[in-house]
Amino acid sequence: MAAIAIRDVTKTYGKLRVIHGVSLDVDDGAFIVIVGPSGCGKSSLLRMVAGLEPITAGEIAIGGRVVNGLEPRERNVAMVFQNYALYPHMSVFDNMAYGLKIAGLAKADIRARVERAAAMLQLQPYLARKPRELSGGQRQRVAMGRALVRDPDVFLFDEPLSNLDAKLRVQMRLEIRQLQRAVGTTALYVTHDQVEAMTLADRLVVMHNGVAEQVGTPMEVYRAPATTFVAGFIGSPSMTLLAASVAESGKGLALDGGGLVKPRDTALPEPGRRVLVGVRPEHLSAVSAPNADLELKVTAVEALGADTLAHGVLCGRNGAGATLVARLPGGTRIGPGETLPLAIAPGATHLFDAGTGRRIEPAGR
Repeated sequence: MAAIAIRDVTKTYGKLRVIHGVSLDVDDGAFIVIVGPSGCGKSSLLRMVAGLEPITAGEIAIGGRVVNGLEPRERNVAMVFQNYALYPHMSVFDNMAYGLKIAGLAKADIRARVERAAAMLQLQPYLARKPRELSGGQRQRVAMGRALVRDPDVFLFDEPLSNLDAKLRVQMRLEIRQLQRAVGTTALYVTHDQVEAMTLADRLVVMHNGVAEQVGTPMEVYRAPATTFVAGFIGSPSMTLLAASVAESGKGLALDGGGLVKPRDTALPEPGRRVLVGVRPEHLSAVSAPNADLELKVTAVEALGADTLAHGVLCGRNGAGATLVARLPGGTRIGPGETLPLAIAPGATHLFDAGTGRRIEPAGR
């Protein structure tokens, strides 16, 4: 086990810079998830930690040892890939044991390590089988077992569940988290799936265009997104952002579509400042018209069982023309064409600077 220190790391391909000075401290035994859309630089960052990509500038240390100049085999890290990368002609046992054989370990030690990992991953009945005789989830377990037997300082996961169906992804992410907790090995996990990120991570690193936009626990990132990008990326459906100005009275937000919203329990910045007002769908509730902060002209409804999602366009006096989604209790009776009065939960309004996209914290914080 080992801590990881990433210091102002950059990566360029010719004149194209894909990683812009990322810094990150990963505690010994922590499970860190790097999340972001395709092309944001998350896999490049992981591959630099593994030694599969050279860094352009900066420093990476594993267990207090700078590894910039070390080959992948010298870093004592184990990587699990999206495509499993199993040898089709080898049995499960031989796939898991191959790296140990190359390293010259004794046969008895190899068997003990493989059997211990197989027991943890419930692979004992399959050790004699070939990969083609396994399901997708079982193949992913074999790939994890091959990493586990090496007793690495760091586990690196590069979107390992992307090829699995939705039900199996849920099962496998629980197994990965339980395995990491059991062995206590430091883990870096890359995904574009925010649900995986939120459920697996001790801390999240939200990447965008080669920049770490925010680092924090899943609930810190959800409750206080640092930028409009993070606000829109974390949460499903995503946060609605409405253009506005702080009213000259300082007692509300004048929406560009017209009307005044008065956030409850939310301190406002100086009058006249241009802002983006963020509201999550789950923080909206249907109310009687006199108590409404917003009015939604419903255009579509998704009945999801426990929840009902009402999609529509703001109308009336507040923010006319902006699109919005409200998450309502399952069974809510609402249909396209109806007008839905909505209230924003106290303290649930997020404010961002309209120019920079950065979060505006209330004065005194």
